[in-house]
Amino acid sequence: MKFNWKLFIILLMASIFGWFAVLPYTLTLQSSALQNLPVPLSVLLTGQFIQSVIISAIAIFTGLYFAKKVGFGLPILEGWLEGKPVKDYFLSILPISIILGIIAGVLIIGLDYLFSFAGAAINVTTSQLTPPAWQGFLASFYGGINEEILLRLFLMTLLVWIFFKIKKTETGKPTKIGIWFAILLSSVIFGIGHLPALAAITDLTPILVARTIILNSAGGIIFGWLYWKKGLESAMMAHFSADIVLHVIPVILIGVI
Repeated sequence: MKFNWKLFIILLMASIFGWFAVLPYTLTLQSSALQNLPVPLSVLLTGQFIQSVIISAIAIFTGLYFAKKVGFGLPILEGWLEGKPVKDYFLSILPISIILGIIAGVLIIGLDYLFSFAGAAINVTTSQLTPPAWQGFLASFYGGINEEILLRLFLMTLLVWIFFKIKKTETGKPTKIGIWFAILLSSVIFGIGHLPALAAITDLTPILVARTIILNSAGGIIFGWLYWKKGLESAMMAHFSADIVLHVIPVILIGVI
């Protein structure tokens, strides 16, 4: 099976763009912590950039390699690289991708509101700034590109392949149960991955841990289903739309009010 190096390069360049896009948002959030760095900021960012490129390259290569084995992929980019017409397919998945992304964002906000009644309010222990809407908009590209590469293309695909090796259908395809296990597990792992960042700004409690995992898993389940049914590009568009709801619209509304 021939590896698609052109698609690899495109996704790697996209992940590099995503890293630079989220940088202003990250620097604003961590502004207080950056005042007492043991090394120059340029050195720190260079190291983080190199690390990000290496991780992205490994994730993309692994994801593309196993995606073909389980029938997953990027139908729009793959079709475009093969010279096939992809406009109609893109237009067909655009509405559902955006709508489900918006639903994911609203669902997360709603769940967060419910958790606040259960005492899951975050008491920030360090000075935090709210990034402006334009930084939230740029950061949404990181969520749509980088996080989908890591969580769906790499992790979910790898889990689907593992479950596929354990049990497959009579036609030699992954089982629906195996795919759903992969969607749920990758979503929960995504939520767990947010705990270190949360611990840096507040004291962790069981209810806060549950809140973090559930909120992040809610979107991951939707994005995972889209990746399975429509392709990675659909999951990317949905994740981007959800992040717009979470990081851009609230800031704009607060400014208007």
